[in-house]
Amino acid sequence: MTQNSLGESAVQQEVQGKNNGVGANITQTQPLWLLAEVTYRCPLQCAFCYNPTDYDKHTQNELSTEQWIQALRDARKMGAIQLGISGGEPLLRDDIEDIVVEAKKLGYYSNLITSGVGLTEKRIQAFKEGGLDHIQLSMHDITEEINNFITNTKTFQLKKKVAAMIKSHGYPMVLNVVIHRYNIGHMKEILEMAEALDADYVELANTQYYGWSLVNRAQLMPQKEQIEEAERITNEFRERVGNKMKVFFVVPDYFDNRPKKCMNGWGEVFMIVTADGDVLPCHSARVLPNIEFPNVREHGLEYAWKESPAFNKYRGDDWMKEPCRSCSEKENDLGGCRCQAFLLSGDAESADPVCTKSPNRHLIDQAIEDSKNPQLTEKPIIFRTNANSKKYAEGDKERIEDFHATP
Repeated sequence: MTQNSLGESAVQQEVQGKNNGVGANITQTQPLWLLAEVTYRCPLQCAFCYNPTDYDKHTQNELSTEQWIQALRDARKMGAIQLGISGGEPLLRDDIEDIVVEAKKLGYYSNLITSGVGLTEKRIQAFKEGGLDHIQLSMHDITEEINNFITNTKTFQLKKKVAAMIKSHGYPMVLNVVIHRYNIGHMKEILEMAEALDADYVELANTQYYGWSLVNRAQLMPQKEQIEEAERITNEFRERVGNKMKVFFVVPDYFDNRPKKCMNGWGEVFMIVTADGDVLPCHSARVLPNIEFPNVREHGLEYAWKESPAFNKYRGDDWMKEPCRSCSEKENDLGGCRCQAFLLSGDAESADPVCTKSPNRHLIDQAIEDSKNPQLTEKPIIFRTNANSKKYAEGDKERIEDFHATP
């Protein structure tokens, strides 16, 4: 699953409103968006999942209902206005209804991010009555074959039923479709499927390479020409449907010349609480070396946000090296993604290799070339399974050497 916000969310409105409508350059002193990754358990085994490859070691000590509710209260006191309820698959927990009710009482705009597995008429009715604002459903392709292959499950028919259920209960139809080599050639059909489902928002999220998608990068990465064609098709579709549907096309980092301001800046807007209580400024932050992230069991969220060394480490620009330190664009991108810099170069304080000014840009260019190499692209996909995660967590040497995240 991916974690991009869709539609006119409360956070988007708040951020843009405080910066003359330009959300990318704003600096905040309080969290606006709390993402609750309530579990890493998931019935799907997606090859592109952003969850950590060693998630198995984080599944044994999930926060209790009471601990989650306390985290919601603490974040709300600090100014958080949007709550994302995610995983893994959040519906594997039986207390999501309680979390939704508390979120409503506290005044959050709440969003359930789900594969649809576990959503029943009884539960969605409870969510509606409890005040859940938004449900984002992941879809994977217009064909049963690709859907079931990329998730390593048989969920195609279920997802169509869940989409209809969401719409019938009066929720906006919000679809997230991760785009990769196996489905990018179906862009026209995917958009037509969204239209047939009467979608209000569609996010075409080209794969970003973290977690399991980095393990499978060569197998998942499409060609640049395919991305350009997919974007052309998307723009034509936008023109045809007009305001009937909002379509977001998320361009993959690797095919850009400048990095994004990751998570709108480290510790500037987003706060993530993981299943076992670690507090992070971004989804992948635990891959970074020599950082101890605070845990809600030991420290409050206010300490994590304001005082913890982890959240202060990459705020501002004092940490920057050249070429970022003297770059005229550093306020726009803050040097890019620290996790991506480390995962690809081994140096978390270097410029994001996506940037053409980075001395490590060749790593991106090589990855693009690798995606054209049949010897690499035809290798078996490593699916997000508990067995594979356990091997990563235990330091399986052969698999870790194949894992591109190891410098």
